[in-house]
Amino acid sequence: MSRTLIRIALVAALAAALALLAGCGGGKQVTRVGTDTTIDLSGNWNDVDSRQAATDLVQQSTSGTPWIENWLEAKGKKPTIIVGEIRNKSAEHIPLKTLVAELEKTFINSGRVVVVATAAEREQVRDERADQQEFATPESMKRWGRERGADFMLLGEVNTIIDREGGDEVKFYQVDTYFVNLEDNTKAWVGQTKIKKFVGRGAYKP
Repeated sequence: MSRTLIRIALVAALAAALALLAGCGGGKQVTRVGTDTTIDLSGNWNDVDSRQAATDLVQQSTSGTPWIENWLEAKGKKPTIIVGEIRNKSAEHIPLKTLVAELEKTFINSGRVVVVATAAEREQVRDERADQQEFATPESMKRWGRERGADFMLLGEVNTIIDREGGDEVKFYQVDTYFVNLEDNTKAWVGQTKIKKFVGRGAYKP
């Protein structure tokens, strides 16, 4: 066999071996799962934590304390709330916009309060209203000075405590929130929710 044929045979054999290796698990696999499925890969804060925290805090604030009933008795209408700043006081990156969105959705779906837009959202709405003054028909144009002011603002923060030993880690998240009366700065309600995770290769089982 000539050297050229030997070289061609070796190249072909090498290509076949590489193709075989690639087909034996070297590629990436993607599997679609339900959006409500709990999956923890890194142990960091994720979408499930945002949903769990929001559900717990809204449940506490709308049915666990009398502040809404007191407001209804005094004013005869549901309190209007705005979700303000939730600060991340931990060293971990936490996507707080997801938590805020979950809180707003859960508050609205509870039917116990009225939720108004955030400051950034109101600016967009005001720009649209300003355009309408010039370009919309008189019967469809929305008037100025008709915005609904919030009675209470929800504020809060997320803190973490991390306990590490070897390759194992315990992550403790605490979310503290409170409603502030926008007229007199009194706190109408204070609540918190906690999430604890074990991350590691040890034998610990909850």
